[in-house]
Amino acid sequence: MSELPEIRIGTADREKALEALSLHFSEGRLTVPEFDERSAVVASATTRGEIDTVFVDLPAASTSHTPAQLGKSPAPTEGGAGIDWRAVVMPLVIFGSLASFFLTDFDQKWLFFLLIPLAGALLSAGGHSKDEKKKKKRDR
Repeated sequence: MSELPEIRIGTADREKALEALSLHFSEGRLTVPEFDERSAVVASATTRGEIDTVFVDLPAASTSHTPAQLGKSPAPTEGGAGIDWRAVVMPLVIFGSLASFFLTDFDQKWLFFLLIPLAGALLSAGGHSKDEKKKKKRDR
């Protein structure tokens, strides 16, 4: 059952709708004046029905930001908890490097700062394999 069009929406819902509208624009479904007009409607919308009218003649977006899914949490990823470990580990490496720099009595302390780009390179190289495989399968 579809949600009631009279349901009031918040800022997060409007932002998701604008993202979906931007996706349609980037895929060439809307001209600049159409995008501007529809963006104004979304920005001033107060109910779900007002947002739904903007997407009536557009196909369902390929992302999770379609109007029917506004306000719902995204589906968990295949990894289970859905945590992006790269985004968690990288700040820890930075703070660990700083702590090592200030808390050790090592003559060449500056070497600890080489951990930062090394960790960034390793984390960015290791995280694309599953996502790229899925994307290649969809594109075929």
